[in-house]
Formats: sequence, structure tokens, C-alpha cells
Amino acid sequence: MNLGPRPATRSEFLRQAQPVAVASALAGVVVPAVHAQEDNTIRVVLIGCGGRGTGAAANALSVKHGPVKLVALADVFPDHVTKTANVLKKKFGEAVDVPQDRQFIGFDAYRQAMDCLRPGDIVILATPPAFRWVQFGYAIEKGLHVFMEKPTTVDGPTTRKMLTLADEAEKKNLKTGVGLMSRHCPARQEMRKQIRDGILGDITVMRSYRMHGPIASFCSPANPKQMSDLLYQIRRFHSFLWASGGCFSDFNIHNIDECCWMKGSWPVQAQALGARHYRGDKVDQNLDTYSVEYTFDDGAKLFFFGRCIDGCYEDFSSTIYGTRGVASNTGPGQASRAQIFQGTKPAAGNLLWKSPTRVASPYQQEWDDFVDAIRQDKPYNEARMGAESSLVTSMGRMAAHTGRVITYDEMLQCPHEFAPHVDKLALDSPPPLLPDAAGRYPIPQPGIVTAREY
Repeated sequence: MNLGPRPATRSEFLRQAQPVAVASALAGVVVPAVHAQEDNTIRVVLIGCGGRGTGAAANALSVKHGPVKLVALADVFPDHVTKTANVLKKKFGEAVDVPQDRQFIGFDAYRQAMDCLRPGDIVILATPPAFRWVQFGYAIEKGLHVFMEKPTTVDGPTTRKMLTLADEAEKKNLKTGVGLMSRHCPARQEMRKQIRDGILGDITVMRSYRMHGPIASFCSPANPKQMSDLLYQIRRFHSFLWASGGCFSDFNIHNIDECCWMKGSWPVQAQALGARHYRGDKVDQNLDTYSVEYTFDDGAKLFFFGRCIDGCYEDFSSTIYGTRGVASNTGPGQASRAQIFQGTKPAAGNLLWKSPTRVASPYQQEWDDFVDAIRQDKPYNEARMGAESSLVTSMGRMAAHTGRVITYDEMLQCPHEFAPHVDKLALDSPPPLLPDAAGRYPIPQPGIVTAREY
């Protein structure tokens, strides 16, 4: 598997980080000099320069309610920072003002980047979710509005922390956006409105699929030792439960969240199946297939099916069945198509409503909504919703990984924190998850390991 450009070795990392760390002491002086006090430009910093972080920064720079300027980048990998700076500078020109002394590398780089901002500016948190509560807490301390990618938590303890932080942000009137962009898709919003107005009657069953081949860092071979185990796990964070909640949380949260949003409530329990196939020399913690039955307090069900196997039937869709009709949504993002039908059969002759063939990008719409709320000082706090959605997703994952029925409250109160010292990680720290002598990591064992996921 192609790991991309070779990351810096430990000695190279330290050589590159040292001058940047020294320069960071001047960042608080340099940035205000660039942007006058009376300027109404919203300044943005990006923490986590992977593909999704770069995309979020591009959306920030494309908002209708500008002006917006990107003034700092932060990541633990120098090549990520360099690539993001080059891509965004080429596309957005002077709106990207990230010279070398505001490109920060290391585990404390998030602090150095946020220190470049004034209260009321924006920080994008797009690191692996394990670091979310740490960085969100510092952003609140600095008085910054926050856009954070999903999922925002990976276990019960971090969810409790994020819920507390959500309350603190709201008390400070800080706006928080979460990258569950389906909620900002106009077509889905109209479909939800009609469902809430009763077009389907009472919702009884929902069914959702996310089935495709392996993507991102879903599976990983043993660390080839071009970097430390800690950096390897962060580099390939989808493979490790502590870093991302694994493929289940990172990939499937969109489908699960969308259905819960349409239903208007969170499920109270989950039971699930999962299996691992065709693994070869792969050492990640993910299962290849997941099937989860979520139950709501009124008895309604959500059946979710996820698969990451090449050569199989692929499907990305959600269907909602009510006592009067059925609604469906197919495809991710702006490729989605929403429809509502009379009766229980989604056939052309029963069509009541459908979304436009081409819809606006929900990735951009969520940013337009977020910045508009900042400009107009509208209430806007998605942090609690993001934490609860992440928890519900984790509930289904834990049910599959343990072989037990897991309730919402049990997931929230679960004492197993995957990375309890993530706020203290440094370059030479051991990883939260240790490999065995063969480089393998612990995988879920349903029915055997039942009090925790591994």
C-alpha cells in the first residue's frame, strides 16, 4: 500500500521543528501587523493538514460572507503542511498568508497556530478525533470560533469532556460547526421538513448502507519503521480505534447521523454483528463488515450496514419507512438525490417529491452558514450535536466489537478511554496502542472481550 511521501525521521523532524518553534514566539507580533485592527477580515488557522483539513480550509476561503484569510497551519507532519500551503496558495493567492514562520510542526503546534489569532477568529480542527477535546478546550480558552471535523469523540470519556466543553463554548457565545455536512444540504433539509410535517406518518424503520472497497487508511501493514509507532498510527489514523474510532466511526457517522436527524431523536440501544476477512498481512483494528440494529425509545429501528471489501456490490443510501410513505436518499455529498414516495414502494408512479438533479455542495453550505452566524451573531453551536452523534456511532461500534447490546447511557458512562494521555503526547512518547513483537495490534474479540472493545 502506498503510504505517500516519506515522513520526516525523528532527527529530521527535530531539525525542522526547532527553527519553526523559535519563530513561533514572534507570530503574535507578526500577524497583527499584517492585519490592521479595524480590518473586518476573519482570520483562520488550520490544525490538521490532511485532505479533509485542506478541503475545509478551501471552503472557509470560499464563503459568501468574507473577507476571510488563512494565516497559519499546524500538523505533526512537515510534508502535510507544505502540501496544504502550496495547494491553497495556488488556488486562493493573497487570501493565504502562511509564511514559514507561521507553519507549525509538532504536538504543541495547535497552540502556536491559535496564538496567531485574536478572539472572534476561527480555528479549523481537522486532526484525528482523539485530539479534538484537547484542541477544542484551548480554542475556547482563546475565545475562538471553531469548525471541527467529525467524529468529535471516539469513546465515552471523551464524549463527556466534549459535552462539557460544548456548554462552555455556548456560555461564551462562541460559534461551533461540526462537519456533518448532510444537515446543511438544502435537499435533505427540505426532505426532513416534509417528514417532520407528517408526509410519511410515523417513522417505523430506517435502513442505511455504506458499502464500498477499502479507502483512506482503512487497512495497514505493520509499521515499516520509517517513523515511530506513534507517528505511524497518527499517519494512518483510520486503522486505529484510539485515534479515530476506526473505519466505523469515521466513515459511517454520516449515514447514522442523517437517519437520526430525520427521525428527530437518538437511539437508546444497539446490537450488532461484525466480521474480519481476507486480512493477509494487515495489522489494523478494523472489521471488514458491520451490521447494526439501533432501537429508538418508541420502538422504531435503524438498520445500518457497512462494508469495506473490494469486488462486492456497492451502495451508499438511506431509506426511511413511515406508516404513509417512504423517503430515500442516495449518494454522498452533492451527488445525493432525495425523494419521497406515497405508500411503501419507491416507484416512479408513487413519487411525491424529489430534489433537484444538481444540488449545492453541502461542504460549502455548512461554511456559509457558519460564517454567516459569526457575522450576524446568530446562535450556532453544533458541538453538543456532534458529540452525541459521535457517541451513538460509537454505541453501534462497541456493540459489534463486544457482541453485547449496548445502551446509550452505558456508552456514555463507559470508563474505557482509548487514549487517556493524548494531551501529553510528545514526539518521543510511546503510542496509546502498543504492537506485539510481530507488529500486530489487538483486534476486537466479540464474546471474549466484552467489557471493552479491545
